[in-house]
Amino acid sequence: MDTMTSTKVAASLCGALLVFMLAGWAAEGIYHVGGHGEASYVIETASAEGGDEPVEEGPAFEEVLATADAGKGANVFKKCQACHKLEPGVNATGPSLAGIVGRPIGAADGFGYSDAMASHGGDWTPDALNEFLEKPRDYVPGTAMSFNGLNKITDRANLVAYLQTIGG
Repeated sequence: MDTMTSTKVAASLCGALLVFMLAGWAAEGIYHVGGHGEASYVIETASAEGGDEPVEEGPAFEEVLATADAGKGANVFKKCQACHKLEPGVNATGPSLAGIVGRPIGAADGFGYSDAMASHGGDWTPDALNEFLEKPRDYVPGTAMSFNGLNKITDRANLVAYLQTIGG
């Protein structure tokens, strides 16, 4: 190979390297993923040394229920009204919720409960309703109710306050 050809090959390699370096520099400027200063929201995690710190759970359900708003509970009930009715004795996909607070679990007249719900036992106290509404399948394993639950304790408390106003 003569010197002119080897010079062209070397110049081609240097030119290609220069193009790739410029493209990388431009991409870094456009798509920079580095930090942009101080984080606006910091999530506290347990440190390696003090991993036994207690986790704060928030207010108890009774405290939230004491300040619950039945009017807001009526809005939360809109998630339930596709399957449940509030008129006494009027069952739909789910049983009537009229007078549910204080009623035995699985005892609405004329409704065919799943075996898991019928055999659960106990009464629908505000605390029981809170636990059930948080995650129905965990509270009554095997229930036919397909609702995923209400994550917010205030939504559950408002709904229970609303249901307490609906007599049977």
